[in-house]
Amino acid sequence: MINIMDNNEFLEPGSFVDSDHERVIKFAKEFVGDKTDVLSKVLNLYYAVRDEIRYDPYLPVAKVESYRASDAVITGKGWCVPKSALLAACCRINKIPARPGYADVKNHLATDRLLDLLGTDLFAWHSYCEIYIDGIWVKATPAFNASLCEKFGLKPLEFDGRNDSLFHEFDKAGNKHMEYIEDRGTYFDVPFDKIIDTFKQIYKPGYINGAGGDFFSEAGSTK
Repeated sequence: MINIMDNNEFLEPGSFVDSDHERVIKFAKEFVGDKTDVLSKVLNLYYAVRDEIRYDPYLPVAKVESYRASDAVITGKGWCVPKSALLAACCRINKIPARPGYADVKNHLATDRLLDLLGTDLFAWHSYCEIYIDGIWVKATPAFNASLCEKFGLKPLEFDGRNDSLFHEFDKAGNKHMEYIEDRGTYFDVPFDKIIDTFKQIYKPGYINGAGGDFFSEAGSTK
């Protein structure tokens, strides 16, 4: 049995899960609303991070700013890593233990241009958030906003706070869309150095340096 005291560290701010940042605190308080129980708070926060922060994979991933929860709030956009960090930070602000987790996947939400920039269909360190709810850790993935999923022909990832919600295994037509390759585990804070080291080994410099572009507009063109 997990002792809640062992989870107290996941209430503290980190460098990237910066739950002490004023903009993150404001975001968390605004979107938790008037909910008082843990489950309702988490669900409010999950859907706020999923849909209020636009998914953007073209941020310059060599820069630490592209990984922080606060930068996602300030800019209104982020890829899976800062969005999961933001959900973790919002939970911590509301005294709910939470931590970012990571896995490698294939057949990710991607466009032709993004796949060409990467040079592979392997998406390393795809991030989710693990949240401690009513005595158990549950995984949630707030990366892809509903409007983007609609454009890709995918159902948005729902989260009930009881069951893991990790990735889009199938599209709306029932075609296999994503494949789980490797779970890299959970961390107190975003492991920036480990992530960027992996990216430099498998991705092209043009992606790492930040290609720029409008991913939403590209979403009609996929391989």
